[in-house]
Amino acid sequence: MVLAAWWLTRDVASPVLFAALVAASALAIAASARALPRWALSTFTGLVLLSIWWIADERGAFPVGTVPSPAAVGRAFVGELGSSRLIEDTVASLYRVAWGYIGGVVTAVPLGLLIGRSLATRAALMPWVNFFRSLSPIAWIPFGIIWFGIGDPPAIFIIFLATFFQIVLATSAAAASVPKVYYRVAEDMGIRGRVVLFQITLPAILPQLVTALRVAIGVAWMVVVAAEMIAVRSGLGYLIIDARNALRMDLVVVGMITIGAIGIGLDVVFARLTRIPSLRWGFER
Repeated sequence: MVLAAWWLTRDVASPVLFAALVAASALAIAASARALPRWALSTFTGLVLLSIWWIADERGAFPVGTVPSPAAVGRAFVGELGSSRLIEDTVASLYRVAWGYIGGVVTAVPLGLLIGRSLATRAALMPWVNFFRSLSPIAWIPFGIIWFGIGDPPAIFIIFLATFFQIVLATSAAAASVPKVYYRVAEDMGIRGRVVLFQITLPAILPQLVTALRVAIGVAWMVVVAAEMIAVRSGLGYLIIDARNALRMDLVVVGMITIGAIGIGLDVVFARLTRIPSLRWGFER
């Protein structure tokens, strides 16, 4: 349908008619959406975007050297995969995200539980959690380089900061909203002290916590790209900045597509956590 729209409008100067025909095609597909799986609909949308990109490039809609053609991006993909550079940069980025993210989760969840359950701790720490959460993690890059030098540590440090304060805030808010009846029952059963945090509070907030972790992994993945543009000499962020300096816009797009695809994959993985039987109760309606 998209190619038919292009054929009908190939001699029309204005792209409005083409856009209208594409929209009509999308509506026609959407009308039968109930009979199609979700992946088919998303694939159709991707093909529409690819077709628009390809047709715009064929008609010279972009200034020379600003937007590469789909064919050039495809050739760049093949070249990067053949040299293993794309794989190596992807592994380097995932390595940094894993360490920074896990470190942030392991330290932030206990602190968030404590803040959510203790009024004194909340009054003492919550203003500062909000203060540091409001700071862009990118602002810490100069300190990260001075403290840790060049390489993986500053990037991991930036990712840690990006996830730590966000998860602390989400965990504390969820812990503070747990119904008091849970704690009354726990007290009647003789459960007291720190055990309450991990046997009562943590299981009660797991659905909200999983959602917070899902959001945080997306933030961590975005932050590592920015950190790699400055603090390291490998990774997908470095691939993009290096390609920009060499005026290889095709490689820039390769890096962007790879980042987006991995981001979708990470989100799908965390979305599947909601299907765990012990968590499903928080997502069923």
